[in-house]
Amino acid sequence: MTTADQSRPIAGILWMLVTGLCFVVVTGVVRHLGTGLPAAQSAFIRFLYGIVFLAPTLIPALKRGIAPEVWKLALGRGVLHVMAVILWFFAMARIPVAEVTAIGYLNPIVVTVGAALFLGERLAFRRLAAIAIALVGALVILRPGFREVMPGHLGQLGAAICFGLSYLIAKRMSVLVAPGTIIALLSLMVTIGLAPLAWAVWVPPTWEQVGWLGVVAAFATLGHYTMARAFVAAPLTVTQPVTFLQLVWATLLGWFAFDEAVDPLVLAGGALIIAAISYMTWREAQLKRRITTPPPVAAKL
Repeated sequence: MTTADQSRPIAGILWMLVTGLCFVVVTGVVRHLGTGLPAAQSAFIRFLYGIVFLAPTLIPALKRGIAPEVWKLALGRGVLHVMAVILWFFAMARIPVAEVTAIGYLNPIVVTVGAALFLGERLAFRRLAAIAIALVGALVILRPGFREVMPGHLGQLGAAICFGLSYLIAKRMSVLVAPGTIIALLSLMVTIGLAPLAWAVWVPPTWEQVGWLGVVAAFATLGHYTMARAFVAAPLTVTQPVTFLQLVWATLLGWFAFDEAVDPLVLAGGALIIAAISYMTWREAQLKRRITTPPPVAAKL
C-alpha cells in the first residue's frame, strides 16, 4: 500500500488546525505574562514542566543508556535551543503576536540553508527561489528603513535561526534514537542549560505566573503531539499551507486580546514565506514520487 493510499488529508488538516490553535494559545499566554518575569526564568519554568510531562519517556531512555554520540548531539542541540527559547520569550513579550508568528515561519528556510552548508545537501533552483521569496516576505514584515526595527524583531530573527539549526541536529539524531527520546532529551538539556541563567536573574514568581507557564507547557506539548499526528495522517504538501491560519488566528488574538493593530503587510509577508515553503515542499514531493514510492513511515518527522 502506498503513502497516497494511506493518506488521510482531512484528518491531517484537522490535526494541523488543532496544532495551530495550541501554539496560538502558547503565544497568547506568554504575551499576557509580558515582562513580569525575565525571559530566561519564564523559559526555565516552562521546560521544567516539560520534564514532568515527558518523564514516562525520559526515565526509561536513561535507564536503557544513551550512546555518547547521541549525548554530544543532544548537548549541541540543547545549547541552540536555550538561546532560541530565551530569544523567543524576549520577543513575545515585546512585539505583536502576529509579527512573532510571521517571523517564526522562517524556521524551515534556515533548515534548508543549514542542510546545504552543514549536511552537504544540494541547493536546487526551487530551493534558492523559495529562500529568495521567503526573505522578501521577511523584509515585508520588518520593513527596515520604513519603520523602526525593535529589539523584539531582532530577538525573533535570532530565535528562528537557532530553532532552525536545532532542528538540523534533530534530523541527525532521528536516525540514532526514537522521536520520543529526542524530545525528552531536549527538555532535559534545555532545563539544565536554562537553570544557571534563570538563577542569575531570578525574581520570586507569583502562583498565577507559575500556573500560566504550566498552561504554556501543556499546550506546547499538546501542539507537538498533534503536529506529529498531522504528519502521519497526511503528507507535508497537504498540511504545510494550513500553518498560515496560525498567523490569522495570532492576528485576531492580538487584535481582540491585546489591542494590537492588524498590519496587512505582516499578513502579506507571512503569506509569502508560507507560499515559498509550500511550493518547495510540493515540488520536492513531486520529484521524489517520480523516483520511488516511499513507505508510510516517511511521513513521520
